[in-house]
Amino acid sequence: ELERSNQELEQFAYVVSHDLQQPLQGILGFAKILRLQYLDHLERDADRYVTRIIKAAERMQQLIGDVLNYARISTISQFVPIDCNSVVAEAIANLQLSISQTNARLIYQKLPTVLGDKTQLIQLFQNTIGNALKFSRPEVPPQIEISAEESDDRWLFCIKDNGIGIDPQDFDRIFTLFQRPDNRQIQGTGIGLATCKKIVDRHGGQIWVESQLGTGTALYFTLPRCAEN
Repeated sequence: ELERSNQELEQFAYVVSHDLQQPLQGILGFAKILRLQYLDHLERDADRYVTRIIKAAERMQQLIGDVLNYARISTISQFVPIDCNSVVAEAIANLQLSISQTNARLIYQKLPTVLGDKTQLIQLFQNTIGNALKFSRPEVPPQIEISAEESDDRWLFCIKDNGIGIDPQDFDRIFTLFQRPDNRQIQGTGIGLATCKKIVDRHGGQIWVESQLGTGTALYFTLPRCAEN
């Protein structure tokens, strides 16, 4: 009964988030047209308000997109052998702008093949690497190391960074929906790591973090081994 209720709640979240996209795109589109076509006719305060509308709509758009991604994770698909090298390469390509802007250095050796859902694994690595980029130290280029080692019938992955670190009291909270470390200067929706946990759970694995404030973070998760490994 609990599982059925959770599935209904996830389906509801998906439908609501999907249906919110269209009116939000209308708000964002018309606000941009207003600023573009009537810029010379708007008073300074009016222009500032239009800019705030656009920023708020863009943040809402990101939030809805993250909720949709979270709700989609329950979609049933058969696990197949997935080369994590191609998965990480695609995740890095999706993050290329942030990597260039922060002068980040990413280090990883040959990664294993696992059993999984490729789309979800790309999202997993994209979220974890993206978090390391987002929570980097000011004036210090991020260095992110991705590694994997065998652990019984699973692969243990580690995403290690040299960022600002996480307070140990926040370790459990960061994997909960809409919960973020208390750093208001860094933007985010509080859904990224909750999505990672849901993906790892769906793959029968575990996810956890080791960190101290100011010393960087090591995020670990396990994924099922593939027979060919």
